[in-house]
Amino acid sequence: MDYIKSSKPDTCIFCTKPAAGDDRANQIVWRGQLSFVMLNAYPYNNGHMMVAPFAHTANLEDLPLETLTEMMLLSQLAVRALDADFRPEGVNLGINLGSVAGAGVKDHVHIHVVPRWLGDTNFMTVSNDTRVIPQSLDDTWELLHTAFAALKRTETDITDRAGGSLTP
Repeated sequence: MDYIKSSKPDTCIFCTKPAAGDDRANQIVWRGQLSFVMLNAYPYNNGHMMVAPFAHTANLEDLPLETLTEMMLLSQLAVRALDADFRPEGVNLGINLGSVAGAGVKDHVHIHVVPRWLGDTNFMTVSNDTRVIPQSLDDTWELLHTAFAALKRTETDITDRAGGSLTP
């Protein structure tokens, strides 16, 4: 409700947060060369992340192949990081293009990575339009950032597959 009632900034969170330089404070879990992973400040579930390009681009079809490739590799890494620490029973990956399609930030394309568990939609969500998130974003950031770093160390070939570097 805080988000719904609040005034919305004129700036793009996918541009200002990475530019700020403080990844922990801005909930940026991991950086690639062309894209990055950040926590959703208003998550559907614990571990809800978004993968976005650094370039301010509204349309999926306008992204260069290298950026698309890195975004998908970071999405894959995000799923692996969730598996390591959150052990979801499933994961939703989604891209909402345009406000009619549900995009909260319609001018900067991004991929949602949402862990799912059986029963994660309960009476609080259904009858009260309220979500219960039992973990702080800071704790979630710490777990996922550590998981990304560990995965990066063990998956050295990901750089070759992306055609670049996925270092923080």
